[in-house]
Amino acid sequence: MKKLLVIGFVWPEPKSSAAGTRIIQLILQFQNQGFEVTFSSAAKTSYNTFDLNIINVEMKPILLNDSSFDVFVKDLNPDVVLFDRFMSEEQYGWRVAEQCPNAIHVLDTEDFHGLRKAREVALKQNETVNVSHLQNDTTKREIASIYRCDLSLIISEAEIDILTDQFQIDKNLLHYLPFLLEPISEIDIKYLPTFENRHHFVTIGNFLHAPNYDAVLYLKQSIWPLVRQQLPKAELHIYGAYESQKVTQLNNSKEGFIIKGFAEDVNDVMQNAKVCFASLRFGAGLKGKLVDAMQNGTPCVMTCVAAEGMFGSLDENGFISDEPNAFAKKAIELYIQPELWQEKQQNGFNILSQRFNKTNFEKGLTSKILELSTHLSAHRERNFIGQLFRHQTMQSSKYMSKWIEAKNA
Repeated sequence: MKKLLVIGFVWPEPKSSAAGTRIIQLILQFQNQGFEVTFSSAAKTSYNTFDLNIINVEMKPILLNDSSFDVFVKDLNPDVVLFDRFMSEEQYGWRVAEQCPNAIHVLDTEDFHGLRKAREVALKQNETVNVSHLQNDTTKREIASIYRCDLSLIISEAEIDILTDQFQIDKNLLHYLPFLLEPISEIDIKYLPTFENRHHFVTIGNFLHAPNYDAVLYLKQSIWPLVRQQLPKAELHIYGAYESQKVTQLNNSKEGFIIKGFAEDVNDVMQNAKVCFASLRFGAGLKGKLVDAMQNGTPCVMTCVAAEGMFGSLDENGFISDEPNAFAKKAIELYIQPELWQEKQQNGFNILSQRFNKTNFEKGLTSKILELSTHLSAHRERNFIGQLFRHQTMQSSKYMSKWIEAKNA
């Protein structure tokens, strides 16, 4: 049986983040191709860690900067190694290459970290994102990782365009693979709560993720007061894992701005809400909160960053605005107009079935992995820049790791 080794930056937490859901989707795709899957990580588990044994995946803790990994990976001898985020590839890619030279290296970027960093810096400087913001150290590290790998899975078409147009990366090294979702049945839609049975606004997001905290601050300071002025009885319920004191202190029941914390069941949360906010001012990738909202029939008001890569040529499941007054105005319209609300809800169902139906992407991924396994040497020969990054003179992570291991011995 073919073997897949996934090296996770963290252990999957699908209830806490879209990234956790994403990696589970990828594992299931490889299992459908006949792969036996092992998941490894040097991170600590938590209360929210998903038990991968439930889906027949072996969980194997590993160490950072330790040659015990070399023994482990050589014994396992995987056919494919999937690196969860470029940081995992930096730490372990060179070790995999030395011990298992014929293993296919696949990077799942989750989102383009360099783009997220560029937008964060530009926001703090009150500037429009430009080339100088994009060419940051995170981007350089991430693109080096893309070149070292045989294939990188990119979740957003917008990020494919940036990587190929701005950075001239060969399209043969990239593969578009968005969220991989089950279609929503008409029966499921029929039993969703109606407009009349829903109340209040909602937003959700892991608070360890900086864009989510900034989005909540943006709501509190610039948007929610405008909404509340017109809808004095409405409430905004804020959900998210790992809320800290700086988050909980934003709670204000008199203003209807209520911090709810971790959501045990995101579907229940979304189905009870009338409108979802996605007020992200920086970030990258696709937004899991928008998918959760669409799956539960909850229209959204969102920023351009939140909407990026989600809709293609289809009509969005709500409204898009980066201006607080317009954002609040559209939120109020959705909240009080049932026909408009139903129209946007239906748009969401259309988007899920046409943009993210997993059956539309299964064959493409299977074919790409088969092609790489058949022509791996030729593929690597065409990727000369990747050979440069794998050369010993460019492997600072490798020699730093060896130095740390020797120092700790």
